[in-house]
Amino acid sequence: MTPHGQLTVRRPADIPPDSLVRLMRTHEKNLTGVATYTREDALRAAGHPGCEENSWCLTGPGDEVIAWAALTPRGDELDAVLTALPGRHGVSAARTLLCLLLDRADELVLEDGRPYSVTVGGVLRGDQVVPAVLKEAGFVRGTTTGQYAIDLTADALPMVLPDGGSLRAADLDDPGDLAVLHALHLRRAVRGPRTEEPAAFRAALRRARDDGAAALLLEVSGRPAGHVLTQGSGDQGRILEVAVAPAFRGLGIGLALLTAGFAELRARGAVRALATLETGDVHRAEAFVPVFSVTGARSLTRFRLSLT
Repeated sequence: MTPHGQLTVRRPADIPPDSLVRLMRTHEKNLTGVATYTREDALRAAGHPGCEENSWCLTGPGDEVIAWAALTPRGDELDAVLTALPGRHGVSAARTLLCLLLDRADELVLEDGRPYSVTVGGVLRGDQVVPAVLKEAGFVRGTTTGQYAIDLTADALPMVLPDGGSLRAADLDDPGDLAVLHALHLRRAVRGPRTEEPAAFRAALRRARDDGAAALLLEVSGRPAGHVLTQGSGDQGRILEVAVAPAFRGLGIGLALLTAGFAELRARGAVRALATLETGDVHRAEAFVPVFSVTGARSLTRFRLSLT
């Protein structure tokens, strides 16, 4: 398929992973001045079930990737990404891949016999291409997520556990620990998509572990209260997920988990970390400054479309 002369739709498996990494890093750098996307991110994205049938790249001269789209079924929601570089073919590239994405979504509705909604997440503030194309297609702006850059070399306040609280590393080979982590994942407060199928959740955690991820489980009087999932690679770290059980919210569990996650990354040699948290205003990071050294913040927005 050739939408514009030398532009070609290809499967991600047919291009070098570094090409996708360059696309994402260029996109981030253009909008925020900082590139954080890594090869591990690309490999993690490619590890989702059905990735081969549910993802597409648009390449230009020299086989450079100028746009990427993918979706992952999660319960009744199709969790999607759509990125296109600005320029002469930016809007056309985004429209082309969005059409492929929505056509595949319609196929899944028929194949699975269930209604789906499509959510495109990770849209950076300042993107002039993707939001406009999504709105043309009927998507509605949804939640905003804040991504905070943390300096792990700065002193941080010690972790404070609630009465009866204890923290331990979760065993990602233990069925009991995996079941607890999945239950917390499903009940987390963040309004984004969840991995409902236990087998898919277990597989995703084990793939993440192979890329340097670890899970910490916080218990109060023996009851699971929350977990934090971290990933470290060299001097870079990430907080992939924080989940707090509903009965333990408002007790400082989330703050304790973040503190523990950063301490775990620091112990593995990370000097910088990214933490992604749901927030209404990414630039109001004052609540984190007393505990964590916030060096930068940016917002990512989700857009949602219900299929009928």
